[in-house]
Amino acid sequence: MSDFWTAVRPVGEIVPGVPRHARSGERQPRHVRSWRKAFVVRTVTMSVIGTLAFGSAAAATAYHNAISQIDVQDLDGLVAEVVKPKDPSDPFKDEPVNLLLMGTDIRDGSNADIGGVVDGMRSDTTMLVHISADRQWIEVVSIPRDSMLAIPACELPDGSRSAPYTGRFNSAFSTGSGGAAADMRYAAACTINTVNSLTGVTVSNHAVVKMNGVIDVVDALGGVKMCLPEALHGDPRSARIDLEAGENRLDGKTAIQFLRVRKGTGLGLEMGSDLARIERQQMFINATLRQMLSAETLADPTKTYRLINAALGSLSADPAIANPGNVAGLAWSLRQMEKRNIVMTAVPVYDNADGATVSWSPETSEIFDRLAADEPPEDVVLETPEPSGSPSASGGAGSGGGDGADDGGATDQAGGSAAEEEPDDATGSTTDDATDEGRPDEPKPSPSPEVLPDGICA
Repeated sequence: MSDFWTAVRPVGEIVPGVPRHARSGERQPRHVRSWRKAFVVRTVTMSVIGTLAFGSAAAATAYHNAISQIDVQDLDGLVAEVVKPKDPSDPFKDEPVNLLLMGTDIRDGSNADIGGVVDGMRSDTTMLVHISADRQWIEVVSIPRDSMLAIPACELPDGSRSAPYTGRFNSAFSTGSGGAAADMRYAAACTINTVNSLTGVTVSNHAVVKMNGVIDVVDALGGVKMCLPEALHGDPRSARIDLEAGENRLDGKTAIQFLRVRKGTGLGLEMGSDLARIERQQMFINATLRQMLSAETLADPTKTYRLINAALGSLSADPAIANPGNVAGLAWSLRQMEKRNIVMTAVPVYDNADGATVSWSPETSEIFDRLAADEPPEDVVLETPEPSGSPSASGGAGSGGGDGADDGGATDQAGGSAAEEEPDDATGSTTDDATDEGRPDEPKPSPSPEVLPDGICA
């Protein structure tokens, strides 16, 4: 400032409205500097307060909009085994969460534009999401829809009960819906009862997601970035999708095709099976979760607002999940969880003689017994509680101790990153110290040895 005024006026000349120190090039007096500093601080503070006030109003608007969009499904009396929270005012507090996500290909409205017009209700994808009580890990278990299983008796919309039978897992949803009655509450309840009876894991919460909901969520994120180790080309007679190897950003419509395509070339499409599709779905879910938890999303209020409305607007869920306040609290409890501790698992199966269905392998019981006991898989790195009085004792997972040692085991004892290690077998698995970029390859079998379930290229 002083240089400018010195250039246009002689030093010492009086210039209206310009302080003497600016005219002469002198250093500002201390009291002037203090006043200017205080003025700047007050200005910034008022700007922040205004921004927070605006943000609070936007948050309140988002809250009420979200509530108005959610289809609340209270399954009281329809589910045989029910988990009652210890603290109804905070249903997720200190408790493991077993959330059953049911994707449905109900062909109504905009869903018909995606998959064509077909009567009735069917479940398309079912995932059991286990969130540990200590909030250090999440495991997502995909249940193949073509699994031949024992479907228990279920309550039906007309007041009767279905007879138990053996059939495809996804038939439980359509059986419970009651056919022409098409009641999604009963469809969800029958699926939950089936999972409870088969796994020994009691589902505590549930949500049904429609196909068009996936499109809205992905578009709200600005697309989902995935790195594919090989090109994927859908059969044009059944799917319009063509992705090249390497980095791709999937918009909503491309994402739904990526999740649903079963015929074509690349990423296991040659197999034409639901198992190959499950692996692609898990790749996508993992990439989406990571993007939701990234600074790119959380630091953008507009994107976060759109995401909240898109996600909750596409759900039919139990009262706890349908309460944005509860979900916000659950999300907050996960804020320090290491993203490498998001584990994708598929139920191990073998092909049946009919060539169209599968049966669960004996190893399946080990997975669900572990989840029922809230025990993590072997590749999850848990934080060791600090001794009382330690400077970092109050920090949670991923709190980032000052010495850099508290990194959750991302660096091995030899000083090298686990992500730099070479795979030790044909599946692309690495050592037990694998990081986000190199977690052991699960589930198996893989449609391609180079496809990792987190959507990265080997």
